[in-house]
Amino acid sequence: MLTELMVKPSSWIEKEIQFSQVKGLYLFKFTEELQARLDTLSEQEKQGQLNSEEEAELAGILELNQIFTLLNAKIIAQSK
Repeated sequence: MLTELMVKPSSWIEKEIQFSQVKGLYLFKFTEELQARLDTLSEQEKQGQLNSEEEAELAGILELNQIFTLLNAKIIAQSK
């Protein structure tokens, strides 16, 4: 059985997440630093240049991104 390693998404909650007001709603958003890190890791992945620690970090950030996308969609849907 193959186990995917991932940095816990909760490790970024305290310092790398912010709220952004959009049309009167507060939505979850990455800080500029975390977004830049995601962009860097994504680019390195495309080039096949990630080590195992970076792969785990990217997996965690992507998981957190999926969670926030779902939460933000629910916030928007419930505001209508």
